[in-house]
Amino acid sequence: MSKVRKQIYLEKRQDQQLKRIAEARGVSEAEVIRQALEREMQSKVDKPLPVSRAAFEAFKREALARRELGITGEPYKWNREELYEERLARYGPDRGDEE
Repeated sequence: MSKVRKQIYLEKRQDQQLKRIAEARGVSEAEVIRQALEREMQSKVDKPLPVSRAAFEAFKREALARRELGITGEPYKWNREELYEERLARYGPDRGDEE
């Protein structure tokens, strides 16, 4: 595997921490940086992509339309009697009882 040389600037505290990590792991400072980069690249796979402006606008339109319909996102509170009355109104007293 060929490698490409990179030169970076670190804050003093980052440089000190890099040295401590490399010594504790028994690897070079460059290897610590390569490992950190690999972890960062792997973690990006699991993170969602940033939302595009078009997707946000579509979501916003849908949310506003739901609000106009009175859909609040709050849980629906019901009781057994209301459900039974709705069932009777929808299907009549002779439907849905046979099993």
